[in-house]
This record gives sequence, structure tokens and C-alpha cells, in this order.
Amino acid sequence: MAALSLLVGCASPRASDVGACGAPQLEEARDAWRPGAPGAPEIATGYTRKRLVTARRDLVVAAHPLAAQAGCEVLAQGGSAVDAAIAVQMVLNLVEPQSSGIGGGAFMLHYRARDERLFAWDGRETAPAAARANDLRWIDDDDHRPPVPSARASGRSVGTPGLLRMLEQAHAQGGRLPWRALFEPAIRLAEEGFPISPRLGQSIAAAAPALQGDARARALFLQADGSAKPAGTLLRNPALAATLRTLAEQGAQAFYRGAIAAAVVEASADTRGGTATPGRMTLTDLAAYRAPQREPICTPYRRVYLVCGMPPPSSGGLAVAQVLGMLESFELAALAPTARDAEGGKPSVLGVHLVAEAERLAFADRDRFVADTDFVPLPGGSPARMLEAAYLRQRAALIDPRHSMGRARPGDLGGPAQGRAGPGIEQGTTQISVVDRDGDVVSMTSSIEGAFGAYRMTRAGFLLNNQLTDFSARPVDEQGQPVANRLEPGKRPRSSMAPTLVFRRRADGARGDFLLATGSPGGAAIIPYVTKTLVGVLDWGLDAQQATALVDFGAFNTPITFVGGEHPNVDGREQGRHDALVQGLRALGHRVDTASQSSGIATIVRRTGADGTPLYEGGADPRREGLALGTPAAAGFR
Repeated sequence: MAALSLLVGCASPRASDVGACGAPQLEEARDAWRPGAPGAPEIATGYTRKRLVTARRDLVVAAHPLAAQAGCEVLAQGGSAVDAAIAVQMVLNLVEPQSSGIGGGAFMLHYRARDERLFAWDGRETAPAAARANDLRWIDDDDHRPPVPSARASGRSVGTPGLLRMLEQAHAQGGRLPWRALFEPAIRLAEEGFPISPRLGQSIAAAAPALQGDARARALFLQADGSAKPAGTLLRNPALAATLRTLAEQGAQAFYRGAIAAAVVEASADTRGGTATPGRMTLTDLAAYRAPQREPICTPYRRVYLVCGMPPPSSGGLAVAQVLGMLESFELAALAPTARDAEGGKPSVLGVHLVAEAERLAFADRDRFVADTDFVPLPGGSPARMLEAAYLRQRAALIDPRHSMGRARPGDLGGPAQGRAGPGIEQGTTQISVVDRDGDVVSMTSSIEGAFGAYRMTRAGFLLNNQLTDFSARPVDEQGQPVANRLEPGKRPRSSMAPTLVFRRRADGARGDFLLATGSPGGAAIIPYVTKTLVGVLDWGLDAQQATALVDFGAFNTPITFVGGEHPNVDGREQGRHDALVQGLRALGHRVDTASQSSGIATIVRRTGADGTPLYEGGADPRREGLALGTPAAAGFR
């Protein structure tokens, strides 16, 4: 079968060098994939050790072996990083439907090496034109019962999907292969089927009661008795195959007008026989959707790096930049992990403390000030005010190395008073990182929000997002102040997604050579996940796999600091009572949570080989079933 052959080598006969796409890694992935295999990742739990992958050119890191293989196949045919990302995403829609897909949205950073241009694409979903401020709180202004069966599983949570529009525009700017060719791996898999992976199997089992309420989702994911289809079951999706064929031939416009658009509106409006609150999306909302190109946020770090991320409506790039700006006040290099090993070693107590405290301060600003800037401007009208060096030094001065602040207050940034909103969820998310032979790079984070989105499947074979739940359910806070991230017609909900690219910084401050690409799923925890990966490489000298695998740690603006208890270098027994890192943090006043983390970090680091040519490292998160694949590289770095 094509799906199984993809696990051990590229199935396409059209490219003579496709077989070089990471065959050893694929053999390992096949063994780890067998249902019941020791250490196979589980949803929100598990840790499977992965090795560093190196490549001379053409490297892709994605959340599923079949998706990584599709991207590698495209690169081997001469495709660009954008081409590969599109092929990866189409396969992920099929094999990781709980996390992302064409019924959702995404943010993409794309570096085009030939002219050194950096593009930031916003494919975030939008609220329908008919949306009302309290749509997530109650059924109507005259009926204050909450949406049925919940805000998430009602049609009220569904935003106008933006992924396909964004991908088509990025392809026009950075693609090499024909658009239609990028859909072929996903179409083939949808028609012939693929084995349900352990993580998808457990995801289906966890969501089975909610999936039961949607006839199409029930037919695809559940057995006749209502139980989840188990890992190893061959899953086919002919409806999605037909949709992908249409999109391949007709382009994204076929999604936003016509039969597919009608299927989206129909699924959003479905009342399920009067047992669910319908959404307000219309065909006009779909036809009017635009994916704008935005100005990336690029800030210097340690004088020698330039770290670039997404601007609002994602808070990820801004929050990561604030954290790094505050950490410049501390010598983190001296606080590197001890007992360094392939899993990143054991983080130091003071290193984790400083990072977590900076994150509390950044989240305080994020929760108060950041939203869709097309509706609510940032203080000062741009990210610059929140990223001023003097302001971040002032914020860093609030960090006490001897004790945790517990909860931070937002900074005094002027502007109109805004109510505070919480961090948000965004657990149904994935990360794709790609570099091609010409040095083009893509870091893309895409999402349908919660696992399986709104639990609503279209007759076109894909799930719809529940992304509007990233808005604050209450438009005003307890003091009556308007919340920046309140629901408004046409507005994009605030995100935490943080696709990130790092470059060397030239002597004149300009952007130099590409150095690093990373990003992760994880809701608000994306910001700490990305931060620890960046600090791991830039401050602590870890390689791509070590930094990705490193213990997940961090904080939102609460007294709780999380330390991932699933990691082999953390003793999570009895809530970490026997772990030196956990106990050290508690001695500094942290309330430490050792729950297992489910990051899905995908990292690429550019090194220089012994012969002076670029070598790329790929790191895939051990907490999920992803993979780094590329062409082989000779050993030896300098």
C-alpha cells in the first residue's frame, strides 16, 4: 500500500533521488508506530527518544511521518520550502485531523533567500459579519442560556477558515512546482487509506463522546458500536480526496465559493435536530475572506541574533520578543542545563526561574493589550512601544532572582484602559518547519483550535475549527472595561501561535544569514515552548534535537510554573517531590505543576560544515510522533 510504503521510503517514481529522504528515520518511525509499541506517544502524554537528523539540503520537520515524507518527496522533486509546507499540511489534514486542516487557519513566516525577503502571512480565521459580542456566552441577547451543547461544540465557535487562501498566496510568491502537484500525496493517502497512528487512536478515543454527536465524524472515526477505531485501523476519506482534487484543479477559490463553501456554511449552521446552537457564518463571509501579508516582528537578541516572529493577531511573536528582551538583562549562558545528554540535560533552577518570571511579565502585557490590531491598536500604535529596550529593562528589574513574583501586573504603556482576558487554549495545532536546497525557509503553525475543532465535519470530508473560542467570552471585565480580545464582526481572535525564524545579525544591525526555524502547538504554552527552544540553542548551545527535546518549562501570568513530568530527566513521582529542579523552584516560591506536556516543537538549525558549506540539523519533538527528514549529510561541524 502507498501509505505503508511511505513509511519506509518515498513512493513517487518521478524523482530519482527521492529514496534519499531519510530512509533510516522512516524505518525507526515504522517500528515506533506499531500499536502498543513501548514509548509510542499518547495524546498529551508520552516521550519517545528521537535522534538528531542532519542534512546538506532539503530538510522538513513535521508532526507525522507520512506528512514529513510528503514534504521530503516534494523537496526531492525540486520543490520549494513553501511547496513542501503545502504538501505537508494537506497530508496532516488527513492523518492528524485532530490538530489542523483546511477547515482552520495558520500563520506562516517565509524567508526567500534569493532576495533575502521575509514574509509574514496571516491566515487566521475571522468572526462572521453577523457575530455579536456575547455569542460565546449566551444564545441571544434575549435568551441568556449558554450555547448548546457548549460554546465550543456549537456553530458559534466556527470562524471563517483562512488556511487555503493563505497557502495559495504564499505559493504565488514562493512556490516552484505546480499547485495541483502539491495535493497528490494527500489525495493518494485519502483514497488508499493509512493506518491510524497511536496518537490519533487515543485522540479519537478521548473525543469519542463529542464525535458521536456529528453523523459524518461518527462514520469516519468511530466503529458501529460507537467506540473509537483503534490504532492500526486503515482509515480512508474519499470525501476529502474528492475535495482535494477539486482544490488542486481549481485553486483556493473553489473553497471560498461554490459547493465546498456551501458545505462549510451547512456544517456551521447545523442544529443537529434542534440540539445545537447554529453558527452565523454565511457564504458572503467565505467569499470576502482575505489573508493579509503583515510586517514581521524582528528584534535583536544578545547583539548577534535577529529573532523574527508573527505580529498580531498572534500574540506569540510579540510575547517571545518581550521575554527575550527581558532575559538580555541576565547572563543565561552561565545557567545552562547540567548533565547534558541527547535529551537536553537537566535545566538549572535559576535558569528556569528567570525565564518563567519574564514570561509572567510578558503574559501580563499580552492579556491586557494584545488583540487584532485592525480593531484594537497596540500601545503607541505598533509593537515598538512594548519592545523598547528601556521598557524591557524596567520590566526585567521586577524579576527577583531569590523569589517568584507569582503574578505580574501589566506595564504602564498608556493608551485607553483595557480589560484583561485569559491565555486561551489552541490545543488542536501543529508545526511545520522546512528548508530547501536554495536556502528558502518556512516556519508555519496551523490550527483548528481544540482537538477535532468544533466536532463538526463537512460533507466535503474535513473538520471545522472552533477558533472563535479564542476570543474573550465576556466583552467587558469585572470593572466594566472593554476587553481588547472581545468578539466583534470580522475580527480575528488573538492567537498564541509563534512560528519563529532567527538570523545572524550583521554589524550594521541588518538581517544576515538564516540560523534557526522553530515553532510548536500548545495553546498559550506555545510561547514558553518556543522560548525554551530559542534559549536552548542561542544561550545554552544545544543542537536542534536537544533544544526541542529539552524539558518543557514556563509560566503564564499565574503563580503556577509547569515542568514537564513526562521528560526522562524529570522525576515526576509524587508531584516532583524527589526532583531537584522541582524542589528548587518551590523553594523560590513557585507552585510547580509536573503534568505531562504535549508540545510539538519542530526545529531546524543551520550550522557550517567542515568544508564551509551549510549543514542543517532537524529536531522533532519526542512528545509527539513527528519526524525530521532530509537528504543525508556528512558528519562534522565547526
